[in-house]
Amino acid sequence: MKILIVDEMHPSLFPMLDEAGLAYRYEPAFKRAHILSHIADYEGLVIRSKTVIDEEVLLQAPRLRFVARAGAGLDLIDLEAIRRRDIQVFAANEGNRDAVAEHAVGMLLGLFAHIVKADREVRQGLWNREGNRGIELMGKTVGLIGYGFNGSATARRLNGFGCRVLAYDKYLVNYGDEYAQESTMEAIMAQADVISLHVPLTSETRLMLNDDFIAAVARPFFLLNIARGEIVQLEAVVRGLESGKVRGAGLDVLENEKLSTLTPEQQKAFDYLRTSPRVILTPHVAGWTQESYAKINEALVKQIMTHIRVNAAH
Repeated sequence: MKILIVDEMHPSLFPMLDEAGLAYRYEPAFKRAHILSHIADYEGLVIRSKTVIDEEVLLQAPRLRFVARAGAGLDLIDLEAIRRRDIQVFAANEGNRDAVAEHAVGMLLGLFAHIVKADREVRQGLWNREGNRGIELMGKTVGLIGYGFNGSATARRLNGFGCRVLAYDKYLVNYGDEYAQESTMEAIMAQADVISLHVPLTSETRLMLNDDFIAAVARPFFLLNIARGEIVQLEAVVRGLESGKVRGAGLDVLENEKLSTLTPEQQKAFDYLRTSPRVILTPHVAGWTQESYAKINEALVKQIMTHIRVNAAH
Protein backbone atom coordinates (compact mmCIF):
# COMPACT_ATOMS: atom_id res chain seq x y z
CA MET A 1 0.00 0.00 0.00
CA LYS A 2 1.31 3.42 -1.00
CA ILE A 3 0.37 6.48 1.02
CA LEU A 4 0.61 10.14 -0.02
CA ILE A 5 1.03 12.68 2.80
CA VAL A 6 0.28 16.22 1.62
CA ASP A 7 0.27 18.31 4.81
CA GLU A 8 2.88 19.16 7.44
CA MET A 9 3.07 16.33 9.96
CA HIS A 10 4.79 15.79 13.27
CA PRO A 11 8.01 13.80 12.66
CA SER A 12 6.86 11.03 15.01
CA LEU A 13 4.63 9.77 12.18
CA PHE A 14 7.42 8.50 9.97
CA PRO A 15 9.06 5.95 12.31
CA MET A 16 5.56 4.57 12.98
CA LEU A 17 4.89 4.12 9.26
CA ASP A 18 8.35 2.61 8.75
CA GLU A 19 7.82 0.13 11.58
CA ALA A 20 4.47 -0.83 10.08
CA GLY A 21 6.15 -1.50 6.73
CA LEU A 22 4.08 1.11 4.88
CA ALA A 23 5.39 2.91 1.80
CA TYR A 24 4.75 6.64 1.83
CA ARG A 25 5.65 9.85 0.06
CA TYR A 26 5.83 13.01 2.16
CA GLU A 27 4.98 16.15 0.21
CA PRO A 28 3.82 18.85 2.67
CA ALA A 29 4.32 21.59 0.06
CA PHE A 30 1.92 19.99 -2.43
CA LYS A 31 -0.76 22.35 -3.71
CA ARG A 32 -4.09 21.17 -5.09
CA ALA A 33 -2.74 20.85 -8.63
CA HIS A 34 0.05 18.57 -7.41
CA ILE A 35 -2.41 16.39 -5.51
CA LEU A 36 -4.64 16.06 -8.57
CA SER A 37 -1.72 15.02 -10.77
CA HIS A 38 -0.25 12.47 -8.34
CA ILE A 39 -3.13 10.94 -6.37
CA ALA A 40 -3.91 8.25 -8.96
CA ASP A 41 -0.92 6.19 -7.79
CA TYR A 42 -1.92 5.99 -4.13
CA GLU A 43 -4.21 3.88 -1.96
CA GLY A 44 -3.95 6.14 1.08
CA LEU A 45 -4.00 9.90 1.60
CA VAL A 46 -3.02 11.71 4.81
CA ILE A 47 -4.14 15.33 5.28
CA ARG A 48 -4.41 18.00 7.96
CA SER A 49 -6.45 21.18 7.53
CA LYS A 50 -5.32 22.75 4.24
CA THR A 51 -6.56 20.06 1.87
CA VAL A 52 -10.13 19.84 0.56
CA ILE A 53 -11.20 16.37 -0.56
CA ASP A 54 -14.08 16.71 -3.01
CA GLU A 55 -15.45 15.09 -6.14
CA GLU A 56 -12.69 16.58 -8.30
CA VAL A 57 -9.96 14.96 -6.21
CA LEU A 58 -11.76 11.65 -5.93
CA LEU A 59 -12.24 11.41 -9.70
CA GLN A 60 -8.46 11.40 -10.01
CA ALA A 61 -8.02 8.76 -7.29
CA PRO A 62 -9.30 5.39 -8.60
CA ARG A 63 -7.08 3.39 -6.22
CA LEU A 64 -7.81 5.39 -3.08
CA ARG A 65 -8.94 3.23 -0.16
CA PHE A 66 -8.67 5.62 2.79
CA VAL A 67 -8.28 9.27 3.76
CA ALA A 68 -6.67 9.90 7.13
CA ARG A 69 -7.26 13.32 8.71
CA ALA A 70 -4.65 14.30 11.31
CA GLY A 71 -7.19 16.06 13.49
CA ALA A 72 -10.84 15.86 14.45
CA GLY A 73 -12.93 17.88 12.00
CA LEU A 74 -14.06 16.33 8.71
CA ASP A 75 -15.75 19.40 7.25
CA LEU A 76 -13.15 19.66 4.45
CA ILE A 77 -14.06 16.18 3.20
CA ASP A 78 -17.07 15.45 0.98
CA LEU A 79 -18.25 12.50 3.06
CA GLU A 80 -21.10 11.59 0.73
CA ALA A 81 -18.74 11.32 -2.27
CA ILE A 82 -16.36 9.26 -0.11
CA ARG A 83 -19.12 6.86 0.96
CA ARG A 84 -20.24 6.30 -2.63
CA ARG A 85 -16.78 4.98 -3.40
CA ASP A 86 -16.52 2.89 -0.23
CA ILE A 87 -13.43 4.83 0.87
CA GLN A 88 -12.66 4.77 4.58
CA VAL A 89 -12.18 8.00 6.53
CA PHE A 90 -10.02 8.07 9.64
CA ALA A 91 -9.93 10.98 12.08
CA ALA A 92 -7.77 11.37 15.15
CA ASN A 93 -10.36 12.71 17.60
CA GLU A 94 -8.96 10.66 20.44
CA GLY A 95 -5.47 12.02 19.82
CA ASN A 96 -6.23 15.54 21.05
CA ARG A 97 -9.05 14.90 23.52
CA ASP A 98 -6.88 15.54 26.58
CA ALA A 99 -5.53 18.76 25.10
CA VAL A 100 -9.02 20.00 24.22
CA ALA A 101 -10.44 19.11 27.62
CA GLU A 102 -7.64 20.89 29.48
CA HIS A 103 -7.99 23.94 27.25
CA ALA A 104 -11.74 24.06 27.91
CA VAL A 105 -11.25 23.97 31.67
CA GLY A 106 -8.46 26.54 31.43
CA MET A 107 -10.71 28.93 29.51
CA LEU A 108 -13.52 28.41 31.99
CA LEU A 109 -11.28 29.09 34.99
CA GLY A 110 -9.88 32.13 33.20
CA LEU A 111 -13.38 33.53 32.68
CA PHE A 112 -14.61 32.74 36.19
CA ALA A 113 -11.54 34.20 37.94
CA HIS A 114 -11.02 37.15 35.53
CA ILE A 115 -7.44 35.95 35.05
CA VAL A 116 -6.80 37.59 31.67
CA LYS A 117 -8.54 40.84 32.65
CA ALA A 118 -6.71 41.05 35.99
CA ASP A 119 -3.36 40.31 34.36
CA ARG A 120 -3.83 43.15 31.89
CA GLU A 121 -4.81 45.57 34.65
CA VAL A 122 -1.87 44.73 36.91
CA ARG A 123 0.52 45.20 33.99
CA GLN A 124 -0.98 48.67 33.59
CA GLY A 125 -0.40 49.47 37.26
CA LEU A 126 -3.98 48.85 38.41
CA TRP A 127 -4.53 46.84 41.61
CA ASN A 128 -8.30 46.31 41.51
CA ARG A 129 -9.19 43.43 43.83
CA GLU A 130 -12.93 43.99 44.13
CA GLY A 131 -13.33 44.52 40.38
CA ASN A 132 -11.77 41.11 39.83
CA ARG A 133 -13.68 39.16 42.44
CA GLY A 134 -14.34 35.81 40.76
CA ILE A 135 -16.90 33.06 40.98
CA GLU A 136 -16.27 29.40 41.71
CA LEU A 137 -16.65 26.49 39.33
CA MET A 138 -17.67 24.23 42.21
CA GLY A 139 -21.36 23.40 42.05
CA LYS A 140 -22.05 24.94 38.65
CA THR A 141 -24.11 23.12 36.03
CA VAL A 142 -22.21 22.64 32.78
CA GLY A 143 -23.99 21.55 29.62
CA LEU A 144 -21.90 19.71 27.06
CA ILE A 145 -23.35 19.58 23.56
CA GLY A 146 -21.64 16.58 22.00
CA TYR A 147 -20.29 13.67 24.05
CA GLY A 148 -17.64 12.05 21.90
CA PHE A 149 -13.94 11.91 22.72
CA ASN A 150 -13.59 15.61 23.53
CA GLY A 151 -16.89 16.03 25.36
CA SER A 152 -16.35 13.01 27.56
CA ALA A 153 -12.75 14.01 28.35
CA THR A 154 -13.99 17.47 29.35
CA ALA A 155 -16.68 15.94 31.59
CA ARG A 156 -14.09 13.84 33.38
CA ARG A 157 -12.14 16.96 34.33
CA LEU A 158 -15.17 19.03 35.27
CA ASN A 159 -16.33 16.25 37.54
CA GLY A 160 -13.15 16.77 39.54
CA PHE A 161 -14.13 20.39 40.11
CA GLY A 162 -17.46 19.40 41.65
CA CYS A 163 -19.56 20.42 38.65
CA ARG A 164 -22.89 18.94 37.71
CA VAL A 165 -22.40 17.94 34.09
CA LEU A 166 -25.27 17.45 31.64
CA ALA A 167 -24.43 15.96 28.23
CA TYR A 168 -26.47 15.86 25.06
CA ASP A 169 -25.49 13.91 21.97
CA LYS A 170 -28.00 13.33 19.20
CA TYR A 171 -26.08 10.38 17.78
CA LEU A 172 -25.47 8.35 20.95
CA VAL A 173 -27.68 6.26 23.22
CA ASN A 174 -27.11 5.24 26.83
CA TYR A 175 -24.00 7.40 27.07
CA GLY A 176 -24.44 8.74 30.58
CA ASP A 177 -21.63 7.77 32.94
CA GLU A 178 -20.11 8.68 36.29
CA TYR A 179 -18.89 12.00 34.88
CA ALA A 180 -21.98 13.28 33.06
CA GLN A 181 -25.72 12.79 33.14
CA GLU A 182 -27.37 11.96 29.82
CA SER A 183 -29.60 14.90 29.05
CA THR A 184 -31.65 16.69 26.42
CA MET A 185 -30.90 19.97 24.69
CA GLU A 186 -33.97 21.41 26.41
CA ALA A 187 -32.71 20.42 29.87
CA ILE A 188 -29.31 21.96 29.17
CA MET A 189 -30.89 25.20 28.00
CA ALA A 190 -33.09 25.27 31.09
CA GLN A 191 -30.43 24.53 33.69
CA ALA A 192 -26.90 25.25 32.48
CA ASP A 193 -24.60 27.91 33.89
CA VAL A 194 -22.08 27.01 31.17
CA ILE A 195 -22.69 25.68 27.65
CA SER A 196 -19.69 24.08 25.93
CA LEU A 197 -19.73 22.92 22.31
CA HIS A 198 -18.15 19.60 21.27
CA VAL A 199 -19.84 18.85 17.95
CA PRO A 200 -18.50 18.66 14.39
CA LEU A 201 -19.39 21.22 11.74
CA THR A 202 -22.22 19.89 9.58
CA SER A 203 -25.12 21.42 7.69
CA GLU A 204 -27.14 20.83 10.86
CA THR A 205 -24.74 22.50 13.28
CA ARG A 206 -23.64 25.44 11.09
CA LEU A 207 -24.58 28.67 12.94
CA MET A 208 -26.47 26.54 15.47
CA LEU A 209 -25.70 28.96 18.26
CA ASN A 210 -27.50 32.07 17.09
CA ASP A 211 -29.90 34.66 18.49
CA ASP A 212 -32.72 32.12 18.80
CA PHE A 213 -30.50 29.67 20.67
CA ILE A 214 -29.31 32.33 23.11
CA ALA A 215 -32.86 33.56 23.67
CA ALA A 216 -34.01 30.00 24.44
CA VAL A 217 -31.44 29.53 27.24
CA ALA A 218 -33.25 30.13 30.50
CA ARG A 219 -30.64 32.18 32.33
CA PRO A 220 -27.39 34.06 31.70
CA PHE A 221 -24.64 31.60 30.83
CA PHE A 222 -20.98 31.28 29.91
CA LEU A 223 -20.19 29.97 26.42
CA LEU A 224 -17.25 27.85 25.32
CA ASN A 225 -16.57 27.04 21.68
CA ILE A 226 -13.55 24.82 21.13
CA ALA A 227 -15.19 22.88 18.29
CA ARG A 228 -15.62 24.72 14.97
CA GLY A 229 -16.02 28.45 14.51
CA GLU A 230 -18.88 28.27 12.02
CA ILE A 231 -21.09 26.63 14.65
CA VAL A 232 -21.40 29.98 16.44
CA GLN A 233 -22.68 33.21 14.92
CA LEU A 234 -20.34 35.83 16.40
CA GLU A 235 -22.76 38.71 15.93
CA ALA A 236 -25.26 36.80 18.08
CA VAL A 237 -22.60 36.31 20.77
CA VAL A 238 -21.88 40.04 20.73
CA ARG A 239 -25.58 40.80 21.19
CA GLY A 240 -25.71 38.26 24.00
CA LEU A 241 -22.74 39.86 25.74
CA GLU A 242 -24.25 43.33 25.32
CA SER A 243 -27.57 42.21 26.81
CA GLY A 244 -25.95 40.24 29.62
CA LYS A 245 -27.50 36.94 28.51
CA VAL A 246 -24.00 35.71 27.69
CA ARG A 247 -21.94 36.32 30.83
CA GLY A 248 -18.64 35.49 29.17
CA ALA A 249 -17.23 33.58 26.21
CA GLY A 250 -14.17 31.44 25.63
CA LEU A 251 -13.61 31.12 21.89
CA ASP A 252 -10.78 29.03 20.47
CA VAL A 253 -12.35 29.12 17.01
CA LEU A 254 -14.04 31.85 15.00
CA GLU A 255 -16.63 32.00 12.25
CA ASN A 256 -13.88 33.34 9.96
CA GLU A 257 -10.34 32.61 11.16
CA LYS A 258 -8.64 34.40 8.26
CA LEU A 259 -8.63 37.73 10.06
CA SER A 260 -7.42 39.67 7.04
CA THR A 261 -10.55 38.65 5.11
CA LEU A 262 -13.28 39.60 7.60
CA THR A 263 -16.40 41.16 6.17
CA PRO A 264 -17.41 44.54 7.66
CA GLU A 265 -19.98 42.78 9.86
CA GLN A 266 -17.46 40.16 10.99
CA GLN A 267 -14.86 42.86 11.67
CA LYS A 268 -17.30 44.79 13.85
CA ALA A 269 -18.11 41.66 15.86
CA PHE A 270 -14.45 40.70 16.16
CA ASP A 271 -13.48 44.20 17.32
CA TYR A 272 -16.07 43.96 20.09
CA LEU A 273 -14.89 40.51 21.17
CA ARG A 274 -11.19 41.34 21.16
CA THR A 275 -11.69 44.37 23.39
CA SER A 276 -14.18 42.78 25.80
CA PRO A 277 -12.86 41.84 29.26
CA ARG A 278 -15.47 39.06 29.34
CA VAL A 279 -14.03 37.21 26.36
CA ILE A 280 -10.97 34.96 26.05
CA LEU A 281 -9.73 34.29 22.53
CA THR A 282 -7.16 31.72 21.42
CA PRO A 283 -6.05 30.92 17.83
CA HIS A 284 -7.54 27.44 17.29
CA VAL A 285 -5.01 25.78 19.58
CA ALA A 286 -7.21 23.82 22.01
CA GLY A 287 -6.06 20.51 20.57
CA TRP A 288 -2.61 21.81 19.63
CA THR A 289 -0.16 20.61 22.27
CA GLN A 290 3.25 19.03 22.03
CA GLU A 291 1.75 15.75 23.25
CA SER A 292 -1.36 15.77 21.06
CA TYR A 293 0.71 16.25 17.93
CA ALA A 294 2.26 12.82 18.51
CA LYS A 295 -0.93 11.20 19.88
CA ILE A 296 -2.77 12.15 16.69
CA ASN A 297 -0.20 10.22 14.65
CA GLU A 298 -0.52 7.20 16.93
CA ALA A 299 -4.29 7.22 16.52
CA LEU A 300 -4.06 7.46 12.72
CA VAL A 301 -1.48 4.70 12.31
CA LYS A 302 -3.53 2.43 14.58
CA GLN A 303 -6.61 2.92 12.37
CA ILE A 304 -4.65 2.47 9.15
CA MET A 305 -3.13 -0.79 10.36
CA THR A 306 -6.52 -2.09 11.54
CA HIS A 307 -7.95 -1.28 8.09
CA ILE A 308 -5.11 -3.12 6.35
CA ARG A 309 -5.44 -6.19 8.59
CA VAL A 310 -9.21 -6.39 8.10
CA ASN A 311 -8.86 -6.15 4.34
CA ALA A 312 -6.05 -8.70 4.30
CA ALA A 313 -8.27 -11.11 6.24
CA HIS A 314 -10.91 -10.85 3.52
